[in-house]
Amino acid sequence: MKHVSIGDFVERVQTWNPQKEGGNSPFQYIDIGAVSQTEKAITEVQTVRAAEAPSRARQIVRAGDILVSTVRPNLNAVAVVPDDLDGATASTGFTVLRPNKRKLSGDFLFHWVRAPAFITEMIKLATGQSYPAVSDKIVKASKVPLFPLDEQRRIAGLLDQADALRRLRFRALEKLNTLGQAIFHEMFGDLRTNERGWQEGVTLRDLAEVVSGITKGRKVKTEVLRKVPYLAVSNVQDRFLKMDVVKTIDATEDEIDRFRLYRDDILLTEGGDPDKLGRGTLWKEQLPECIHQNHVFRVRVTDDRVRPAFLSWQLGSERGKAYFLRSAKQTTGIASINKTQINAFPMLLPPPELQKQFEERLNGLEARLGTYKNANIQLENLFASLQHRAFKGEL
Repeated sequence: MKHVSIGDFVERVQTWNPQKEGGNSPFQYIDIGAVSQTEKAITEVQTVRAAEAPSRARQIVRAGDILVSTVRPNLNAVAVVPDDLDGATASTGFTVLRPNKRKLSGDFLFHWVRAPAFITEMIKLATGQSYPAVSDKIVKASKVPLFPLDEQRRIAGLLDQADALRRLRFRALEKLNTLGQAIFHEMFGDLRTNERGWQEGVTLRDLAEVVSGITKGRKVKTEVLRKVPYLAVSNVQDRFLKMDVVKTIDATEDEIDRFRLYRDDILLTEGGDPDKLGRGTLWKEQLPECIHQNHVFRVRVTDDRVRPAFLSWQLGSERGKAYFLRSAKQTTGIASINKTQINAFPMLLPPPELQKQFEERLNGLEARLGTYKNANIQLENLFASLQHRAFKGEL
């Protein structure tokens, strides 16, 4: 199988300097953040005036051009320019590939820059630890398997069909992810107005214990320490835990005992961007032993008038977020809450039986989500295998 450099089969892309050449007229600008890493499509386009154009706004793109983000190649932010963005300006953070249509199918090339082989190569060649990136030269030097044009189109068509099925499953999973909120609202109504008249006059301190976690860099008197996993703010997302990277910390046995997480503990972040304030979820013993950092609060239910799942969802509801935003200390765009404010959270208390029903429905939903996620992982693996075979000429 013959392999050729991508750069030998793409055309030159026109550039311009909007600040010097555009007067003050508006134009469409495709920044790095405009490309969805999951959809592999341009989803957010800015309209900016030439006089205020970012310094990276330089490349004039045409419909059918393929954009390959040179920043963090592991994320594989790639997309095809649609017809309605013909003539838009793209960031220099993209390599713009305009295939010579007499030699290279655009659909085929788009599938190639999404293939594991291409992604792995870009990751290996990227430089910079905190902001890994490749250059235009590296992307264009990458070699693509060259088939006759008709065969390229046939391969692209087969991969298109498989990708369409994959996307349908992905969107079904996204819809399933929103069902929890729908169930919560159906069972408890709008908590902002308490339209169902649930019991009031109770604060969180009456129902749960709130504890801050272990502090990094603290001084300890004893030298008897051992490593233990701990959750940081980056691990605690809105209604789920991101467990791909869990760091460890040296701690004493007393600290491990004090800060250890147990099933159905609620984790809440101390601060961050205002729209992410007080985000949290339940701990489901994803690890046999784990503690939490001081910027993550642990809320442990101590009263049977409230169920952990309902409490977690109430804290993360629009009502909860509004309370935390109202109570938070804000400096330079960063908001933070403290233990006192969490303890003072004004609770609404539906009957425990109803809370339990919610918990049971949520558990059923999570089981379905788990099944879908596992099926999607298998589908991703099958698609990667199909890509591998396709580019080896085995389809």
